[in-house]
Amino acid sequence: MKNFKSPVAWWESLKIMIVLVFSAITGAISFNFFFIPTNVYASGLNGFAQLFAGITSEYLNIQLETGLIILLLNIPIAILGWFKIGKTFTLLSFLSSFLVSILMVVLPVIQLTPDPIMSALFGGVIGGAGVGFALKYGFSTGGMDIIAMVLAKTTGRTIGNLMMVMNAIIAITAGATFGWEYSFYTILSIYAFTKVVDTIHTSHQKVTAMIVTTDPDTLVEAIHKELVRGVTVLPATGGYSKTNRAVLMIVVSRYEIYSLEQAVKEADAAAFVNFMQTNKVMGEFLNSEQQKERRASSVF
Repeated sequence: MKNFKSPVAWWESLKIMIVLVFSAITGAISFNFFFIPTNVYASGLNGFAQLFAGITSEYLNIQLETGLIILLLNIPIAILGWFKIGKTFTLLSFLSSFLVSILMVVLPVIQLTPDPIMSALFGGVIGGAGVGFALKYGFSTGGMDIIAMVLAKTTGRTIGNLMMVMNAIIAITAGATFGWEYSFYTILSIYAFTKVVDTIHTSHQKVTAMIVTTDPDTLVEAIHKELVRGVTVLPATGGYSKTNRAVLMIVVSRYEIYSLEQAVKEADAAAFVNFMQTNKVMGEFLNSEQQKERRASSVF
């Protein structure tokens, strides 16, 4: 969404808006048509909001809209993301969570199936599809994704343990409130959700990109305009064409994949890119504070 004068940039911006609306619709459908009617719970912050609304209804006879709770929880997280991550990512993520909240209030709660297992599976798959495509296009649906980015950028750590604890609390509380079988339904929905997100986007926190190009200097410059990441340039020769080429190797986080893809498209649309799973990185992998210092000193 940087250059609306370019047809390519305009089309990319339009695709992002389409994906944003798609992610919001799928999120609302997964809740109102599958999770809420059968007391199956989602993961993360949205699951916590759903659980809070369910408990207040069950024990206090107070009816709260899950969508509004999600919106209220996302406001302070969006403020944190605005200052710690970046304005574009945070704005798109908050817009997505805002649309989810509004659609959850507007759409009726309809029980499409009385079977909680079917609800867990279909709700997880549909919700995961929306989140997966959102991450693929460089934003999220708010909530724990923004917190994950803040932690990853400031400390280099992930929130795997935090998410495990939160999801365990959601599953146990759901079981204690509505019956222990609902703990298993909730775990099933979280598993389906996670699998779909990982299939569409990536399950790895870091990936290595190997980029084959005939114009390495231009491409390195374009990458460094978007990312503060080291790039290793390796000389290469085309096996069929016998022409001189270069292979650029760069390691990025899962949240930087979209920015890297856009930089490559704009600088060398003919470049060949291979993304590979990266299980562990030793050495210098900058967090956000280190990236700011490096960018200020213009040393990459």
